[in-house]
Amino acid sequence: MVRTVAFIWQSAIAAFVLTVPATIVALDPQARSRQPSDILATISAGAGGAPRLAVLDFIAQPADAETVAVARMIRQVLVDDLTFEREFALMPSDSSATIPAPGSFDDLPLDRWRGLKADGVLTGTVQKRAADLHVEVRLVQVRTKISTFVKSYDGSAASPRRYAHSISDDLHMSQRGLRGVARTKLTFDSDRDGERATNAVEKDGVKEVYFGDYDGANQQRVTVYRSLNINPTWSPDGRSIAYTSYRREVPRIFISNVYQGTLEDLTSNAGSSYLPAWSPDGTQLCFASTRDGGQPELYVVNRDGSNVRRLTNHPAADLAPTWSPSGTQIAFVSDRTGTPQIYTIGADGQGMRQITHEAYADRPSWSPGPNREIAYAARTGRGNDIKVIELGTGRVRRLTLGEGTNESPSWAPNGRHLAFTSTRSGNTQVFVMSRTGEHVKQITYTGNNYQPDWSKD
Repeated sequence: MVRTVAFIWQSAIAAFVLTVPATIVALDPQARSRQPSDILATISAGAGGAPRLAVLDFIAQPADAETVAVARMIRQVLVDDLTFEREFALMPSDSSATIPAPGSFDDLPLDRWRGLKADGVLTGTVQKRAADLHVEVRLVQVRTKISTFVKSYDGSAASPRRYAHSISDDLHMSQRGLRGVARTKLTFDSDRDGERATNAVEKDGVKEVYFGDYDGANQQRVTVYRSLNINPTWSPDGRSIAYTSYRREVPRIFISNVYQGTLEDLTSNAGSSYLPAWSPDGTQLCFASTRDGGQPELYVVNRDGSNVRRLTNHPAADLAPTWSPSGTQIAFVSDRTGTPQIYTIGADGQGMRQITHEAYADRPSWSPGPNREIAYAARTGRGNDIKVIELGTGRVRRLTLGEGTNESPSWAPNGRHLAFTSTRSGNTQVFVMSRTGEHVKQITYTGNNYQPDWSKD
């Protein structure tokens, strides 16, 4: 925990462009004359449930070792992305052992796959063009032999995983009406570099801000200040990260525009400020500050640092804000009743309401979309667990069951998953799980990693 803000409990704690032309086509000559409205544009399972999908090896063009390796990587990452959302029943890889590998899209042995009760077959081609790649992908409905999803992607060869993520998200939207998260990012702070702080306030360690893909790949360091840089949170457009930094001794909020390489000092010299939270439209941030003296209160500020206004006014500490999807309410933590609990308040400062009655509750995260839910960390013995409260009914469900201590939940933008930290593997690491607490997966492994935030885009 951060020593200088211990009084606030644990709360203080190269891009490339894809060009994607899309169409629906048919493989059999008779189907070519059909109008698009006559073509079945999605695959479905014959007996209900998730469609049974075979993901074939992507065809490398040319079949040199480098292109073959890229094709295999794209296929494997795509399988992992599809597995994560669990919208398709993926057929095991060994099911294709007796089926000839196609040499082109027109060479798919669909009758053989129909014999294995596959509903759809997905394959693609990877073509190397100097420093770029051209990737085409096609999903064919086995029963009708109609291609229900056809797209091509062009971009840099430096980031082959990105092609798989794009295919996964596009496929989920096309076939299941689902906003996938394969292209999203996670930011977090970490002590993995083992550096020592250079300022006079914190000499006992350094935390820097990182971000990486949703699945833990491509982790990159954002801050390089050898100080405490914590509480990172993505802007709604996924291009900037706001965070708390002690680089100038007094904690202040900075914004790193990660793709532009620029930095903004949001709160300047006006007292201690920490725990920023973006409004859903990205025009404002809510944060905690002691700028008016006493315990921290909540404030709202414009994206450019102008028009700071105070939201709460109470002798207790008010911390850890999170905005509702509509931008009309803010949930936060306060110990005004004696122990830290979750409260909600209107963005206009009206209508405060206590929503939790735990021994200890911290780090709320408001669910996106129609689910009126807030995830938070609650004390459940010697450690903490992740819980979710339904605001309409007050019903609470517990997602983790005492495997280590679990904190800092953050919702995926589609509301189907949560990132959180846990000590279940020894050090504090970032994990993800489904909104029901199932399918837990570790994302970080080096050092200690804290306070994840899932990008919205």
